Amino acid sequence: MAKKYNGKVMMKKSRFIKYLEKISNEQLNKIEERIDFYISDNKEYCDKGNYQHLCNIFTAMALYQTLIEHGLKEIETEDIVFNTMYEYMDIQRKKFQKLSKKDWFWSIIKKIVPLGFKMGSGYGWKYTWYKKGEPKNIFRFECNSCIYQQIFKKYGFERFGPKFCYNDIIVYGELARTDFVRTDTICRGADKCDFKFIRYKKDEQFERTKSV
Repeated sequence: MAKKYNGKVMMKKSRFIKYLEKISNEQLNKIEERIDFYISDNKEYCDKGNYQHLCNIFTAMALYQTLIEHGLKEIETEDIVFNTMYEYMDIQRKKFQKLSKKDWFWSIIKKIVPLGFKMGSGYGWKYTWYKKGEPKNIFRFECNSCIYQQIFKKYGFERFGPKFCYNDIIVYGELARTDFVRTDTICRGADKCDFKFIRYKKDEQFERTKSV
C-alpha cells in the first residue's frame, strides 16, 4: 500500500470534509473504524493511484452507514452525502468553466486528462484512448473497468455509482466552447463509460448534449 491508508487521514481528504466538521466525535470515530475496515477488506485496491478515489468511496459508505445508525432516514442521509459532495464539486466546476474560456484550454486538456487518469488510477481500472485519426476538435476515450462499480457492488451500494458519475456532468457539462458527450456508464449498467469532448470555435453556436 502507498500513501496514508487509514480512516482518520482519508476522511479528511475526502469530498465530505465540510460535513464531517459538523458531526460528533462519536460519529467521526465510527466513520474512521468503518473506513479502516474497508481498507483491510480491499487491500488489492489500496495503491498509490487509487488513493483519492478510495478516500471518497470509503468515506461515502462509512458516512452513510453511520448516519443511518444514528437514526436518520435513508432519503435524508443520501441527500446529505451527495449534496455535500456536489457542493465540493461545484468549486471544480467554476475553475474549469473559467479555464475553458482560454484558447489554450483545448491543447492542455488533451494532455492533462490522460496524464491525470494515468497517475490517478490504480488496480481495477482499464481505459481505451482514441488519438490517431480523430478530428482536431474531438477528444475521446473510454473507461472499460471502474472501481466505483466494483466496490459499491461488493457492499450493496450500487445506487451510489451513478451519483458519483454525475460529478463529471457537474465539472464538464457547462464548459465554454466545449460539449461533453457521454451516453452511458458502467455504474449505470453499461459495459463502458464513453467520454467525448467537442471543441467549437469562438462564438460558434452549438447545442449541448444531455449526457448521463
